[in-house]
Amino acid sequence: MDCSSPLAAYQQAIDRDGFKSDPAQWQAAQALQSCHKALQQRADSIQPITGVYLWGPVGRGKTWLMDSFYHSLKIPARRQHFHHFMRWVHVRLFQLTGTADPLRALARELSEELRVLCFDELFVSDIGDAIILGRLFQLMFEQGVVLVATSNQPPEQLYAEGFNRERFLPAIAALQRHMQVVAIDGDADHRLHPGIGHSRYWVATPGMPGVLNRSFSQLAAGRPSSDQPLSLGARRVQVIRHCETTLWCRFADLCEQPLAALDFIALCDRFSAILLDQVPSLSSPQRAAKIARGTEDGVERVPAGDRQLPALSVKDDSVRRFIALVDECYDRKVPLYIEAQVPLAELYTEGYLSFAFRRTLSRLQEMQLQRFGTGTCT
Repeated sequence: MDCSSPLAAYQQAIDRDGFKSDPAQWQAAQALQSCHKALQQRADSIQPITGVYLWGPVGRGKTWLMDSFYHSLKIPARRQHFHHFMRWVHVRLFQLTGTADPLRALARELSEELRVLCFDELFVSDIGDAIILGRLFQLMFEQGVVLVATSNQPPEQLYAEGFNRERFLPAIAALQRHMQVVAIDGDADHRLHPGIGHSRYWVATPGMPGVLNRSFSQLAAGRPSSDQPLSLGARRVQVIRHCETTLWCRFADLCEQPLAALDFIALCDRFSAILLDQVPSLSSPQRAAKIARGTEDGVERVPAGDRQLPALSVKDDSVRRFIALVDECYDRKVPLYIEAQVPLAELYTEGYLSFAFRRTLSRLQEMQLQRFGTGTCT
């Protein structure tokens, strides 16, 4: 791939690699090209440069476009999934305990290390992250860090129903002020373009042996394996089998236990393939939302103390973990092999997380193609 500039990479993808011209992608490539050109012309300056915020439905090419931009840079830059960045932020803030203004120190540290920060899948759902980012984004821009990001939502919809959302509004204002917002909203999900099939999702047949035993044997390729629990930090995860390169677990042991995105990052650090067995249908009706009150207003209703909780489904905690697992495997190009009770299209059709699961479904569909996991431009 031509890595000299994002526009050159996109044009080559159309001319030589079979990409179909997409007006929304072309607009995004031009926005990235303008940012790339400004960075080349002012490589040693901290003069503000407008970043790019790419948003749109799943499978529209946002990550590919951002990666082509990142690989074209000849200046210090970092490309991270947003989960990874927030893990680093929390670790550094703990290490900076006692510093007068730790967020400013963090922003200064970033500006000394890099000129450009590329985020994939910018998504905010945690109040702690929202409060941190409310100020950190502003400080990063003040220090001259140029931000390029992808998201399924425009800036004004980030953390849309979050508690104390006003604490995050300064971050939204900073993103809109310092980034060109580009919608990539073409009709086609490009992850579904034809390719050579490579099944990694099967529906279990009652009374018949599962297929993952054969998959594990092929992936393990004769390496010694064990059925002993896996140590994951302070936790022990039950397994069916694992070897040096491959992990085979039940859905219940990864997604119904108190694991988080950081645990799935650790799994992808360690294993090059993950097998997930006994995946049930994840759909379930949403339950009636409740009103939450703090202890100071628990006796009687105080309007200022009330907040509406989301109408969650009974399985949504495990679904949230499953989404995080798929995101991490997809971002790290770690194939995820699944045996489930229902076909992929029926895996999650009802529940509070339907919007977020669209990305998961699209990514799982791409994992059924041979091209998943192949290299990219270097």
